[in-house]
Amino acid sequence: MGRIILYIIVIAFIIAVITKFFYLLVAGALGYWAYKQFKKSQTKGSKQTLTYVLGAFAGVFLILFVGSLSSDTANKTEPIAVVDTKEDSSSNSETKSNTADVIETSQSSDSKGKQTQGTQNNHNRFPATLVEVTDGDTLKVTVEGKEEKVRLLLIDTPESVHPEKEEQPFAKDASNFVKKQVAKGNMELELDVSERDKYGRLLAYVWIDNKMLNEQLLEYGLARVAYIYPPNTKYVDQFEEIQKQARVKAKGIWSIENYVQDSGFVEPKPAIEEPVVVTQAPSVEKNNEVKNESIVTNVYYKNCDAVRAAGADPIYEGEPGYSRKLDRDGDGIGCER
Repeated sequence: MGRIILYIIVIAFIIAVITKFFYLLVAGALGYWAYKQFKKSQTKGSKQTLTYVLGAFAGVFLILFVGSLSSDTANKTEPIAVVDTKEDSSSNSETKSNTADVIETSQSSDSKGKQTQGTQNNHNRFPATLVEVTDGDTLKVTVEGKEEKVRLLLIDTPESVHPEKEEQPFAKDASNFVKKQVAKGNMELELDVSERDKYGRLLAYVWIDNKMLNEQLLEYGLARVAYIYPPNTKYVDQFEEIQKQARVKAKGIWSIENYVQDSGFVEPKPAIEEPVVVTQAPSVEKNNEVKNESIVTNVYYKNCDAVRAAGADPIYEGEPGYSRKLDRDGDGIGCER
């Protein structure tokens, strides 16, 4: 009984080998037959026609064997594609669970849905480490040990460090907001089609724990949609929708009339020819009652040089002529030496 089982196993093994290597065995047999025919014809001095035919068939079967190996390899790779699909679906489910964080930062339902769509593309991001916040729309980071300047895509914030411009309204607010956000978690960068601008800076959407910094600046009225240069337009539609909501609610930069222009930020100039300070002493009526006349105070200083020229430095909050741009550190004392 044991011998019968052994014979069955041996026969099954032989059948399996023949099935697997059928084309190779046939090619080998034909090749060997062609070789013997070649020797035989060479000895007799006859034509080699049969040798060529046998060799051709041997080659055909050899090609069929190689083709069968290629198809087997392709079939083996198919399960890998299925695994990748499962991994992608699990990745999508993970990003959907993080959508709640993104929704917290948006008050409009339209922008919320689009932020969710953005978080599902986190496989296009790569980690970066903050080095410095230059201003509201520019950062310095390190990527794989290399320091890079990063310009936030599709937005523009008021200037705070421009060499040819004074600090603009809400510039410090935007810069401080960015500093606060980047300190909250891990930073990732997402590139669009074109990776760099003409200055060599990386053009990126900046993500902090699945919240896009570009969107947050627009949402709180600290940036405008700008510098739309195809093909880097991936999120432009949802950015414009978020900007629309901020403009309707007069948030941040939208609270100053005509401040935001297509060309950038234009601070309205007050229609004052020169500083005027008028103080009138109280007048005494016949009934001996003292009547306080209104004190007219309408003072405007363009900068600290004007304050010092007028001898009004330092100027304190609440005094005539005090403004936020004269008090950069926000301690209530402007133009302090």
